[in-house]
Amino acid sequence: MGNIVVFGSSGQLGQCFKNLAEKEQIPCIYFPSEAEANLLDYDALKKVFETYKPMYSINCAAYTAVDKAEDEQEIAFKVNKTGVENLARLCAENDSTLIHISTDFVFKGDKSTPRNEVDAAKPVNVYGQTKLEGEQVAEALLKRYFIIRTGWLYSEYGNNFVKTMLKLGAERGELKVIADQTGTPTYAMDLAGCIFDIIKSKSTRYGIYHYSNEGIASWYDFAMAIFEISGTPVKVIPIKTEEYITKALRPAYSVMDKSKIKNTFSIEIPYWRDSLVICINKLKQ
Repeated sequence: MGNIVVFGSSGQLGQCFKNLAEKEQIPCIYFPSEAEANLLDYDALKKVFETYKPMYSINCAAYTAVDKAEDEQEIAFKVNKTGVENLARLCAENDSTLIHISTDFVFKGDKSTPRNEVDAAKPVNVYGQTKLEGEQVAEALLKRYFIIRTGWLYSEYGNNFVKTMLKLGAERGELKVIADQTGTPTYAMDLAGCIFDIIKSKSTRYGIYHYSNEGIASWYDFAMAIFEISGTPVKVIPIKTEEYITKALRPAYSVMDKSKIKNTFSIEIPYWRDSLVICINKLKQ
């Protein structure tokens, strides 16, 4: 399938790619360090392309601190827009297909039906805006790209909602969790597997795609499932968004329609709770 380079390989999705590549014995896949493949260092990126000659460049690198982005707008835009522009330019010069990870936060979240790829993107926070502009610059510079929007990612790796809830649940007898923001928890290992399937398909049906696990949940539903599956005895109290003030606004409804990715690549997507069971069992090992 040609050489594959994963940018942002130290993050949770990057680590899922490492795990899966080893398990499936995928050849010719490379995971340069952040220092070697800094998206903001064009010359360093150029050396990565000269060294590995990727047929596919998977971009997992991103500024993802949603609340901090409100105060750190400059660095958020640099990583999520300028960094993508650097990568896209080099993909174009080196005939490499870009697979870029984006977010459900490009949507305003003011509707209660799943968003598809042609729905208007109207971010409600700086993070969402930076990710949207990253998408736009990739589309402007490339013909060969897959932009994959996802959301509510968790895994055995890095910092995420599942690991935070398990930690807090072990420390406290009671937790308050937002119940009026709705989306779909997504196991990063499933997303990594989907992306490998796209690469293996050798498809040229480029464009924007949506991927999350199947089903719908609130953060409260997600937390309840985490504690039930893990056997953690903690009382969970549902609260409204206005009871938990954050620097950045969040979309109230960010469920995505996955019909396009399922139909295009004949992909079966697991139900979110089934994947959560797998992840929690791994965390227990």
